[in-house]
Amino acid sequence: MFFGFKDLVDILLVAFLLYEAFRILRMSGAVNLFWGILAYVGLWFLVSFVLRLELSGAVFNFIGSAGAVALVVIFQEEIRGMFSRIGSHMSNAQQIVRFRQEMEQSLLTDEQVQQLVTACSHMSDAKVGALIVITAEQELDEYVQTGEIINADISARMIENIFFKNTPLHDGALIIRDGRLQAAACILPVSKNQQIPKHYGLRHRAALGLSEKSDAVCIVVSEETGKVSVAREGKITNIKLHTLPEILQQNS
Repeated sequence: MFFGFKDLVDILLVAFLLYEAFRILRMSGAVNLFWGILAYVGLWFLVSFVLRLELSGAVFNFIGSAGAVALVVIFQEEIRGMFSRIGSHMSNAQQIVRFRQEMEQSLLTDEQVQQLVTACSHMSDAKVGALIVITAEQELDEYVQTGEIINADISARMIENIFFKNTPLHDGALIIRDGRLQAAACILPVSKNQQIPKHYGLRHRAALGLSEKSDAVCIVVSEETGKVSVAREGKITNIKLHTLPEILQQNS
């Protein structure tokens, strides 16, 4: 049998779909379900195409069809996030042909980055909890609408006042868009990943949850320890403050 270009494309497509399924289930804390599905597919292939058992194959086909619908219903949010990320990558590719001046309008300036770093440094020293979201290509209007619209310049004092303990806007996320403080006290989706360390609080879980569904970068200041963390692309890590400017410049 001749192995052609179409066969290579077929293999790559299946590999991509399996990888995306594994990533979705891993982020949802259900990675064991992936291995169960993979075992089922292997058994179905053996019964239907190798042994050619018609009755057993029909039963496997029926269960597979019903199971596929059930998985779409159960993991609809994760699947939606996957397609959102694909759309974001396509949008990024289209932006390559734009004028550089147009692209630079959406970047954070050095002064804005410094204001963010200063605010995070002060809140870290004072152990003031904070959750700051810097949007990228994907719009976050559905989350902006859950908070209070601010539409203010990026200012360290403004950010610190928002997250000052017992103020009306401190309990929620601050969303930054196009170099502006767009909204505060926003409600974010909480990650369902069961592998998140137990010491992470609700702010960390919300930051991770949004990073799983969008291309935004989320900064978290821990109220208990004062440590600063960054969540992006479904992963969250503790960072040193001196590395924050580089991270923000890369993702703004």
